[in-house]
Amino acid sequence: MAVNSKKDALKALSDVNPEHNFWVCNGNILKSIKELPSALKKMKKNVFKFHVSKEKNDFANWINDIIKDTKLAKELYKIKDKKKSILKITQRINWLKKKAK
Repeated sequence: MAVNSKKDALKALSDVNPEHNFWVCNGNILKSIKELPSALKKMKKNVFKFHVSKEKNDFANWINDIIKDTKLAKELYKIKDKKKSILKITQRINWLKKKAK
């Protein structure tokens, strides 16, 4: 799904259903895309590398499959760096917030 409307943006920013929370391997649980940048900032390198490698990107999968933001997911699949991921996600959240007004 592409985020085209205010309704889509609000949905992308809201908490997911509990069964769709993102369970980080360090025990943290993420309920929305808005929680992801701060979780990534605090995340140890080995935890990030567990979820993001050459072979996979669990955060991009969650954003694609659960949040339904295919544009952000496609961009994240290309990024394997934590700081760049944080920047891209933060930029997208800011864009979604403007769209949701």
